[in-house]
Amino acid sequence: MAHDGVLVADATAAALHPLSTDLPRAPPRRNMFALVCAMLAYLTTTLMGYNLALMSGAQLFIREDLGLTDVEIEVLAGSVNLFMLLPIVGGGWAANRLGRRGTLLLANASLMAGAIVMSLGGNYAALMAARLITSVGAGFCRVVAPVYVAEISPASTRGVLSSLLDMSLNVGFLLSYVSNYAFAGLPVHLGWRVMYAVGAIPPVFIAAGVLAVPESPRWLAMRGRHDDARAVLVRTSDTTAEADLRLEEIKQAVDAPQSAGAGGMWKELFGRPSTNVRRILTCVVGLQFFQQVSGVETVVLYSPLVFKKAGMSSNTAVLGATVAVGVVKTFFVAVAILYYLNKTEVKGATTFVLKTYKFSR
Repeated sequence: MAHDGVLVADATAAALHPLSTDLPRAPPRRNMFALVCAMLAYLTTTLMGYNLALMSGAQLFIREDLGLTDVEIEVLAGSVNLFMLLPIVGGGWAANRLGRRGTLLLANASLMAGAIVMSLGGNYAALMAARLITSVGAGFCRVVAPVYVAEISPASTRGVLSSLLDMSLNVGFLLSYVSNYAFAGLPVHLGWRVMYAVGAIPPVFIAAGVLAVPESPRWLAMRGRHDDARAVLVRTSDTTAEADLRLEEIKQAVDAPQSAGAGGMWKELFGRPSTNVRRILTCVVGLQFFQQVSGVETVVLYSPLVFKKAGMSSNTAVLGATVAVGVVKTFFVAVAILYYLNKTEVKGATTFVLKTYKFSR
């Protein structure tokens, strides 16, 4: 009888607490507002990719219209990488002073101004000035957009949203190739100008979208606006408890540099880095270095010239082939993202990074 009583008690407990049974649990809620914020931030990156890669096809018509030499075209196409160095170095300072949103707005304004100056340029000096203006927006965007996305995203989707940076950039490349192809049939003196003028329209709408999203909670906490930071975290976290936990972590991270003294972060990175920090630096710098050495910039900027050297004589055929390159490149970027993130949002990316780290040891 006592044994039967135990069974009845267990059955009653199971009925009162259904979570203790083997019934499948509902999937956790994912915050979609954080996705919207990330997408709006990455639209600036897409615009950056459009402005940078547009030169690949536009140079064919600029050379003919303005009578530029090969050396001038090469400098015009590649100079933006040199010009971007200063904005990239100063991007962190600007993001801390103006806020993440303010810096993204400045990046949009710079990209729009660069596109307008480029479309109106009548000589080599004007085109170089336009590339310089564009580089400011490109440098700020390249630094601040991923920082904003990482700071606004909850842990459950941070891996996915951070990985979308390359996708947004490559979509911009692809759109620039399509623009090259679409306007190639216009008169030589007009076609390349329209390509750049089109790029001056989206920043207006992107800036409006950026104004509609909240500021980074970390930046708000850095300014002592903890209530505002918590309000943003509640909107961008999966649960209120997670928002409170994220706020405490942000407070600790913000207070850490102050307790370490001036230059503490830089000393930790480059002064006397620990073994773990040194390995992380090796992985990060090494991956970025070999990615650039692989020649991806050549594909982005000089595909039309490569196809011309291969025997294609028609600009339409050359630019059509370049669009095909952009489609294939964007497709395999998407495949890479889906492959490493197909099981869970974070696990796939984490596994890939850990495998890379283990390989580099």
